[in-house]
Amino acid sequence: MAPGLTETVALRAPTVASPLKADAGHNKENLIGYKYEKEREIKGTDKLPPASYPNYLPVWDNETERYPPLEPFEHYDHGKDADASFPDLLPKGQVEVDEITPFIGSEVHGVQLSQLSDKGKDQLALYVAQRRVVAFRDQDFASRPIREVVDYAGYFGRHHVHQTSGAPKGFPEVHLVFRGADDRTGASFLEQRTNTITWHSDVTFEKQPPGTTFLYVLDGPTTGGDTLFADMVQAYKRLSPEFRKRLHGLKAVHSGLEQVNASLNGGGIARRDPITSEHPIVRTHPVTGEKALYVNPQFTRFIVGYKKEESDALLKFLYDHIALSQDIQTRVRWRAGTVVVWDNRVACHSAVFDWEDGQRRHIARLTPQAEPPYETPFEGEE
Repeated sequence: MAPGLTETVALRAPTVASPLKADAGHNKENLIGYKYEKEREIKGTDKLPPASYPNYLPVWDNETERYPPLEPFEHYDHGKDADASFPDLLPKGQVEVDEITPFIGSEVHGVQLSQLSDKGKDQLALYVAQRRVVAFRDQDFASRPIREVVDYAGYFGRHHVHQTSGAPKGFPEVHLVFRGADDRTGASFLEQRTNTITWHSDVTFEKQPPGTTFLYVLDGPTTGGDTLFADMVQAYKRLSPEFRKRLHGLKAVHSGLEQVNASLNGGGIARRDPITSEHPIVRTHPVTGEKALYVNPQFTRFIVGYKKEESDALLKFLYDHIALSQDIQTRVRWRAGTVVVWDNRVACHSAVFDWEDGQRRHIARLTPQAEPPYETPFEGEE
């Protein structure tokens, strides 16, 4: 979710990185197509109140603008330790659970995530893997000290520091999705596209992309700005056995080069040298054992070993399959106090840029990394 109209900017640029500059000479509060005036956010405008959480306003100079390459690490998924009856996460008689659709999406009232024990966090990892995305209402993440929330999410994996986005001062682990007061770039974006939907899983170009992921609202428009999610396990299951069999063994290249190019070309930053990674088109979840499609039009570039026309045709089919299968999708509406937790390994998502231009949309993401994507053999699945 890079700073853009949707969580990530849709790009068609060639996969060639621009030279990284030690100092791009940019104004850190005027980046990537939108203007951010800190004083206006703190004081508010004639139409909008001040930012509810000024401590979460983005900066682009957290200690350093250059970070070393990410090193491999051994990830342990705590969902493996969870009690599948969820006694600490969903105690009977104390919580209300609404399953938004049969396959994907739940809304939960009556549990405070920040107060969960380690057992409750283990159950959270498993529950989210099973339901793909869960919206917890009336949460206190936004009002708690940022360090406390960062430490909380660190239980689920090593924090990912985004290569281009803004973050709260002193907390580069927090990725901010931010559109400030009086921002008017939505109209110009739609001059070039018919819609704002950009399906993706976060930063899949990394060697170890994220797993259990947290998104919590700080300020939002009066209506609109929802987030769509799609169930990539069901997307895989909907394919015929023969087609699924053919996908096994295939790998695709995922690229972070274009995201860095877009940032630098817009006067922004690049914290690390951009990379590409090869991942299986079908990946296996380490806890549930479920197989899921693992391609997305935001970061996937081509299928290894295929000619361009072959790769383009197969990827287009998979992208259309995901986008058009509304019966395996859900939509989360943002409300004050909402924390959305989802599993980036088995769900993809897109922001919906449909709110009135000029309203603030300010959301924070914590993105623990997981294991390198892997697949298990196809075994005559039905």
